[in-house]
Amino acid sequence: MTKVCVASRSFSKHPVLRAELLAKYPGSTFNDEGLSLSGPSLIEFVKGHDRAITALEKLDAGFFAALPGLQVVSKYGVGHDMIDFEAMAKNGVKLGWTGGTNRRSVSELMISATIALLRHVPAGNAEVRGGIWQQHLGRYLSGRTVGIIGCGHVGKDLTPLLNAFGCKVLAHDILDFPEFYATNQVEPVGLDDLLARADVVTLHLPLDDSTRNILSSERLALMRKDAVLVNMARGGLVDEAAMKAMLMDGRLFGAAFDVFSSEPPEDMELLQLPNFLATPHIGGSAEEAVLAMGRAAISGLDKARIPDDSWPT
Repeated sequence: MTKVCVASRSFSKHPVLRAELLAKYPGSTFNDEGLSLSGPSLIEFVKGHDRAITALEKLDAGFFAALPGLQVVSKYGVGHDMIDFEAMAKNGVKLGWTGGTNRRSVSELMISATIALLRHVPAGNAEVRGGIWQQHLGRYLSGRTVGIIGCGHVGKDLTPLLNAFGCKVLAHDILDFPEFYATNQVEPVGLDDLLARADVVTLHLPLDDSTRNILSSERLALMRKDAVLVNMARGGLVDEAAMKAMLMDGRLFGAAFDVFSSEPPEDMELLQLPNFLATPHIGGSAEEAVLAMGRAAISGLDKARIPDDSWPT
């Protein structure tokens, strides 16, 4: 009998996902104590199981070496930068993963955060709560130039939504998507050109050695003073200290982050800026997306393969 465990806390407490997994794999083990599993505690939880569903848990070389009986890890969620692919392959463990299952959830959050910044919603909300009543003159999202850095699942989902607002869409990606660009009126551009031209810059990249700190202080300096920066992808893509300095001295209009280099973020000065909007890594936390991600993770227990250099992002 195949033994399955679920390390993810949110999956474990979701009644529909629990029922669907148990229907397929009776006797599955769940993280019912709601523990944040890592290192030895994660290894101990997974020990004795053939297959595991994980989310944000770090799966490093030590994890795989300590669990010779583990055959499959299925990912609940789309990011996989927390998994050591080399160690996974070395130990013969297969990965179940489906990209793009939360794309609409991320796209809608990006649009809502952008509109909120353009209309001074964070500052206005804080002022009203503090007894101050004053109006702020904002700007439309409609008609703005939006630069998408990373035109994968989310970037492609976001584009037609921006088209509906009449936005001019610029895209930068290491891959070329000529048919998609032509169909959706997207202009492919270099990264520096995108940063210099866009009213709104939005990141939709995985985190790896090629993308870490991709928006360095030098690149951030290319952005327009009236621009908005949105990161709903991964922490570590942006030099947060440089961005904070730009927000504070007026060299950047506003920024919205759902992800941070360290979570939860500890820079209270940044979090309290009136032109900064922070959310607690909720890009995929919509009911519909949670179901889609969970069902993909269940399916991935059976549809898995050894990761290699061709693994998609």
